[in-house]
This record gives sequence, structure tokens and C-alpha cells, in this order.
Amino acid sequence: MNAEILSVGTELLLGHVVNTDTAYVARALSSIGINVHYTATVGDNPQRLQRAVEESLSRCDLLVTTGGLGPTEDDLTKETVARAAGVPLAMNETCLQELLRYFAGRYCGENQKKQAVLPVGCTVLKNDCGSAPGCLFRSRQGALVVMLPGPPGELIPMLENYALPALAGQQEKAVILSRNLRVFGLGEGLTAEKLEDLLRGSNPTAATYALDNECFVRVTARAAQESEALAMMQPLMEKIRARLGNYLYTEEYASLEETVVQGLMRQKKTLATAESCTGGLLSQRLTAISGSSEIFEMGAVTYANRIKEQVLGVCSQTLREKGAVSYETACQMAQGIRQKAGSDLGIGITGIAGPGGGTPEKPVGRVYIALSDGAHTWVRCMPGGIGRTRSRAFYRQAASSHALDMVRRYLTGLPVLEDLEFPRAAGIPVSSPCPQKEKNS
Repeated sequence: MNAEILSVGTELLLGHVVNTDTAYVARALSSIGINVHYTATVGDNPQRLQRAVEESLSRCDLLVTTGGLGPTEDDLTKETVARAAGVPLAMNETCLQELLRYFAGRYCGENQKKQAVLPVGCTVLKNDCGSAPGCLFRSRQGALVVMLPGPPGELIPMLENYALPALAGQQEKAVILSRNLRVFGLGEGLTAEKLEDLLRGSNPTAATYALDNECFVRVTARAAQESEALAMMQPLMEKIRARLGNYLYTEEYASLEETVVQGLMRQKKTLATAESCTGGLLSQRLTAISGSSEIFEMGAVTYANRIKEQVLGVCSQTLREKGAVSYETACQMAQGIRQKAGSDLGIGITGIAGPGGGTPEKPVGRVYIALSDGAHTWVRCMPGGIGRTRSRAFYRQAASSHALDMVRRYLTGLPVLEDLEFPRAAGIPVSSPCPQKEKNS
């Protein structure tokens, strides 16, 4: 069964409300083997909505609409969709009585009562969390139509408890199973090049998607049962693993920070962070994960050189001769915070996030990220200054992600300084070992 999702509401078009309904409905339909081919958003305009519905019904097996079932004048979804589908509306007495019970002791005017007007012969989808019922019916074009309310707190229980079971009985049993193989250190373009021939399949399929400073490969299969779909996916996933190697960091929905926190917890290791240009972003990402209290000792935001010296023990000569943005300073920041916290690992980040402050020798985007375990210290360098300058937020996010990736590699026994897909700055290596070894305290 091929489906389309049509979200209704001018507030969605204007960006006043973020449309999370489409994503949720698409995932739910996929879980019962229904393919979603198109999604669209239409404002509260009956003419445009009717054209959109008619177009969808001409090509899909299932149309799901969200929003526009309430009591106000701009809630026109039922009337418009029913007209386009060629199905008359009538007061549903059972729904009306449910509505009157819902408003018991409160005013229930004609606007409220119109919520009980539904397509004739439809299957009513009960609203356990609100007043507007949904419905399922078949259009004159032959497609099934499901109408759901817009508020997620009403849509989600209605979809899960009533719509999905009803739809499952309308089609051959199937599941659509996906696995996300998340990648750090390769851009989406290079990832796609490495997997070019593997991205052409039909079932299972593989496709690349970009995220902030990373990407993922989604492998999807459709089969009668989940175990069968997984068996179909395994050979393709094995080939992807072989080609992406150490750049692949998880096969679930987990983020880099979740992967690192879980890895530290498994190994019972602790971590502390010293940040300059990232301003505590790395600490924030780590502590947003449940269980981080077991592994995170402390985070210090050390912007001023004086604080780098006093709190972290960075050598004044290093700051004077090499500067705050240098791999020597990053080394000493990582070593200093590890000693200060008494943690197993320490991270130091220093750089120029911009938009100002850059020089030809140290351009905007130059960031040094150091990791120390008490015996050795490793440093990565984000070169910066190559091509288009990115935003301050981009460099901060990228630097914190590189720090997490370094910890992830350390915990899994991978080379911490494996070359990444960086453009190289003249005379500046992408990743450098620190010449110093930390003295035993």
C-alpha cells in the first residue's frame, strides 16, 4: 500500500508551529509495511486543500490528513476532504453523545457539535485525549482516507490505538525495517562515493543522509516479518561496514554523545573537559545523556589565559610563545583538567570560532582538540580558513563532535588520530601527536 500524508494548517506554512505530525505518521505507517511516497503541507484554504486532496487521491492507496478537525471556522479539513473524495457528511449520533459527555457541565455550542459531523459510513477513530474524533473511509477514487487531529497529544494515541490497527487489517501483512549506520569523519558525498554501487538496490535499499558534521546510511527492507527483513538487510550492512570501517560508530539511533557515555559507563572510566571556544558545549552534550553522572567529573570553561594558567596549569611560556590557540595549549588543557578532576580522561579544546579574531596564521575555524589519558596526549586540528567560512555555531559543534569521536576511538581501541576528510591547511597536519608525555602525578 502506497500512502501520502497531507498536513493542514496555515500555522505550519508560516513556521509558527513545527510540523512533527508528518514524521510521526510516516514512521508509524512504515512500521506496518505501508510505503509513504509523498508528503505535503497546505494552509487553511479550501480551494488549495481540495486540489491537493484530489491530486493525492488520484495516485495513492492511502491518504492520511492531519489537522483541521476542530470547532473553529478555519477547521475545514473534513468538509473539504469529503467533497474531494465524493463522500457525503452527516451527524454521527454516537459521536455527538460522546461529545456531549465530554463537555458535560460546560457550554457546547454548534461549533463544537460540528466535530461529530463525519463522512457517511466511516469507521470512527476515538479521540481519548480531546474532543474531535478522527475517521477512516474509502473515497470514490478507491483510496482509503484517514483523518487525524493536528495536536500531537491527540494524534499519537488515536493513530496508535485505533488508526494503525484498522489499517493493518486492510492490507497484506508486512513490516518495513530500517537500521541507521551513523558515520563520523566522512562527509555525505565521500560516503556516497564509497557506497555508490550499494545505493542502487530496491529491496533492501541503502541511502545516505547528511547531519550536522556527520552523516548516516539508512538500510531498509520490506518483508512479511521483522526477522525476514533483518535477514535481507544483513549482507548489505556487512558490505557497508567493510567499506566505511572505523568511520562507522553505531548502527542505532544513538548520537555520538550517547555512544561515548555508554562506552565510558561500560568501561567504568571517567571524563573531564576544559573548553575555550566551545564554551561548555561539549559538557552540555555529555550531561544531556542519562547516566552521564556516572562518568562526567567536571567541565571548565577557561576563556581567559589567566584562568588557563590558574585553573588548568597551562604554562605561561606556552601561552606567550605559542598562543592560546595552539596544539601545545590544547595538550596542557587536557592534561590539566584530567589532573584537576582526578578523572581517567581529560579533553582540552581551544580555537577560533569566529566570525572575528582570525589571522592568516590562525584563521577562523582553526581549533585544536586534545585528549589525555594520563600517559599520552593526542591532538586533532581543525584547519579552518579553507574555502567558505562557516558560522560560529558550526565550528563549535564540529569541535565538540571531534572531541567525542576521539574518546569513542580511544575506548574502542581504534587509532585516535586516524586521518579524517579534512581539507589540509598549508603546513598544518590534520591530526598531530603531542610531543609531550604527561608526568605522573
